[in-house]
Amino acid sequence: MANQRKILIRNILIIIFSLVFLASCGKKEGTQNDKGKFKVGLVFDVGGRGDKSFNDAAYRGLEKAKLELGIEFEYIEPGPGADREAALRQFASRKDISVIFGIGFIFTDEITKMAAEFPDKKFGCIDYTVDPAKTIPPNLLALEFREDEGSFLVGSIAGLMTKTNKVGFVGGMESPLIKKFQVSYEAGVKYSNPNCIVLIGYAGVTGDAFKNPGKGKELALGQYSDGVDIIYHASGVTGLGVFEAAREMKKYAIGVDSDQNDEAPGFIITSMMKMVDVAVYKTIDQVKAGTFKGGRVEILGLKSKGIDYVYSEKNKNMIPDDVRKKVEVIRQDIIDGKITIPTK
Repeated sequence: MANQRKILIRNILIIIFSLVFLASCGKKEGTQNDKGKFKVGLVFDVGGRGDKSFNDAAYRGLEKAKLELGIEFEYIEPGPGADREAALRQFASRKDISVIFGIGFIFTDEITKMAAEFPDKKFGCIDYTVDPAKTIPPNLLALEFREDEGSFLVGSIAGLMTKTNKVGFVGGMESPLIKKFQVSYEAGVKYSNPNCIVLIGYAGVTGDAFKNPGKGKELALGQYSDGVDIIYHASGVTGLGVFEAAREMKKYAIGVDSDQNDEAPGFIITSMMKMVDVAVYKTIDQVKAGTFKGGRVEILGLKSKGIDYVYSEKNKNMIPDDVRKKVEVIRQDIIDGKITIPTK
């Protein structure tokens, strides 16, 4: 009887050991999770998903990669300050995450630090602020856009279409990047209409300025009341307040980063499209295919179709044919290097 019990216990232990061994052999490490899927981690900029603009464009890139490349993804919407580094670290510390994105220039320092700390991971940063005195880690791709080209184009449209010879600009955080939008927009306005006046307003000097629709509306109402009939915004969620003011005052606005026509149909002439979705998708595709090359800056503009303005079935009735023809000539002149666009 005792021998039978020993045999039974031995057999049970063998079965348990076998199950544990098989389970451990079934786990995958490295670039895929336990379902064999390639996984991406993304940390949003201020305003988060649902901003109808910059962050939502990044999310579209994730969705496209999921549909076409079969990847999985997770995202984090951090608060201000050190939360960005904590969020990036959370993804970088995981074995099942292959590539990590920081969406926005405010991630530059944190993502550079994380790339150096986790050399086996791949990183991509949208609107990375390049410092010539510093080296970009070899596992980090700095993604930049020629916002000046797109802003110059929509500025040209505003200059051609204004009836009051007075247009406006509303920026989010007063920073070098948003100043680039402003200055090139002003240049585009003056290029097509030298006598046009441009009023400028900013929502603040911190990242919170990108998520303050109330301030955006206040600035826009002030400009419209001062005779402005078209406002271009580069202010994230704050821009939703600009659109609300446009509806109230029966004036016009120009969107940014994504096609924002649906936010105020009939009042948004066009939007300056910044193809953040394309940049996110292409980077994921490169990492997945083993062709990723970091330690460098990749710049997307009109020529590479990383920047554009919206002219579609939804809004083409907002842009007269003669304006469209003039803007297309300007577009080609920019691509051909015939127009020099200021950025500061």
